[in-house]
Amino acid sequence: MGTTQLESVQEPKYWHLKTVLSEALDSDFAVGEVLPNERDLAARFGVARATLRQALEQLELEGRLQRRRGVGTTVAPPRVGVAVATAQHGWSGDGDEAWQPVECTMAVAPAVVAAALDVEAGETVHVVRRIRMTHGQAVAAELLYVPASSVPELSAIEAASGPARARSVLRELHRLDLDGQDRSVELGSARADDAKELDRLPGAPVLVVTTRYLVARATAAVSVATYRADTCRLTFGDSGALEISHAEQERKAS
Repeated sequence: MGTTQLESVQEPKYWHLKTVLSEALDSDFAVGEVLPNERDLAARFGVARATLRQALEQLELEGRLQRRRGVGTTVAPPRVGVAVATAQHGWSGDGDEAWQPVECTMAVAPAVVAAALDVEAGETVHVVRRIRMTHGQAVAAELLYVPASSVPELSAIEAASGPARARSVLRELHRLDLDGQDRSVELGSARADDAKELDRLPGAPVLVVTTRYLVARATAAVSVATYRADTCRLTFGDSGALEISHAEQERKAS
């Protein structure tokens, strides 16, 4: 990261500095590496700390940087691909160790979920909560609503709650022959409980992915997964393997 002349640039100084920093992140830094402190970076680029702070804040919003308590500003890992293609037919997280069961309780589903599950208002269902971890960081939180009729073989003797109960519900659910799924994605705001688990402020932008799983032409389960918008990207193809570097995007846009 060398010194760059910014005075002759017509665009805002912080925006040009953001571009320079973004290119440096691709070439000079590794994922998880801690950046120099603001004072040293500002001196290196010959800008005021306020200008540097604007550039860093923009890169954080774009998911390039992360501010970690007790660590500092680090280079963020690549965004997690969230597959939303209609061709997807697997159970969410089936065989994926990144999804970690946290809890399972019996609770009344929200009215819109109850309608999708075709259960009576006020009827309790299994609610499985899972967290998706990437590079040691929580990037998504999921609530999976499963009516008792979808897992009739679930033993009442097993653990009443907790990760063990969650794994039991998932095991029984995944034994069903899945016909397909409907999926929608929308931009939302993090609720207090999701924000706490995802290390975001309440109201921070998130991607809400709602999936309805179909078995024998009926809804067997509904998933509402909340993804950090700064760490995830949507994929619509079969593989989701297309990657374009941030530096390449910046050069094409300029």
